[in-house]
Amino acid sequence: MPSIVVVGSSNTDLVVRAPRIPSPGETILGGNLEVVPGGKGANQAVAAARLGAAVTFVARIGTDAFGDRSIEGFRREGIDVRAIRRDPTRPSGAALIVVAEDGRNAIVVAPGSNAALSPEDVEAAADAIRAADVLVVQLETPVETVVRALDIARGSGVTTILNPAPARPLGRDVLALADWLTPNETEAASLSGLPVRSMADAEAAARALRAQGAGGVIVTLGAEGALAVWEGGTLHVPAPRVAAVDTVAAGDAFNGALAVAFGEGRGMAAAIWFACAAGTASVTRRGAQPSLPTRDEVEVVLARTTESGGGAVR
Repeated sequence: MPSIVVVGSSNTDLVVRAPRIPSPGETILGGNLEVVPGGKGANQAVAAARLGAAVTFVARIGTDAFGDRSIEGFRREGIDVRAIRRDPTRPSGAALIVVAEDGRNAIVVAPGSNAALSPEDVEAAADAIRAADVLVVQLETPVETVVRALDIARGSGVTTILNPAPARPLGRDVLALADWLTPNETEAASLSGLPVRSMADAEAAARALRAQGAGGVIVTLGAEGALAVWEGGTLHVPAPRVAAVDTVAAGDAFNGALAVAFGEGRGMAAAIWFACAAGTASVTRRGAQPSLPTRDEVEVVLARTTESGGGAVR
């Protein structure tokens, strides 16, 4: 069983489905309020746990009802919550989401206690990070906290995955701490300064990010799968075809699964196929954490998938 530490955010998503996104100053009627656990760090921790990893989550959560509900959810998933700090002065993170009938959405995030996750919080979890097979971090918490976690992991030979979401400027010193950088197309364009509108563009952006210090780069491409560029070559893995219902947290499913695959010692092609299958399984259900698949569900997707459509290393 691979050991994975996730350092990152935890939110409660407050979702209302409506006919359309309201205009400024407009009030419209929507459906019932849905209260759904989310946050990129929490999503990735749950994704990895459902796929069979021993997961420790490092986060800061408020001492409120949302925080209590989140902790209970993590425990049900079998996640080690001892490195989660309860913040008595800041509320738990929350996201206010309106989803239109055409699939578009409008989101406002209140970071709350996520913004207070500190390097000291990470230091308190240093033993767990050093003992892990893989560390996963994102950018919904302070950059200095992310850097400290990466630094501790790299110093102990732990594989590091940096999911640069939401995108923000990162220096060479930060990118150099990432064994694997996993941007989507928008994030790859923002970080590299290059347009990403095609597979060739994605490869060029990935190469530029490697030149800026990242070890390997895996650009997630939605329905087109993922493209990896690393010292061993270039690899495109297509996503299995399914009828997508909701793409929320698909990237988090991918990153959690990628961490599990690397922790299990899978090769590049097998790891990315596994991660793409997890992302694909997640888009067949609504919501963030409710959509994250189990190991059996990912294996079903993999069983239907052949490598004839791609996956050749060059």
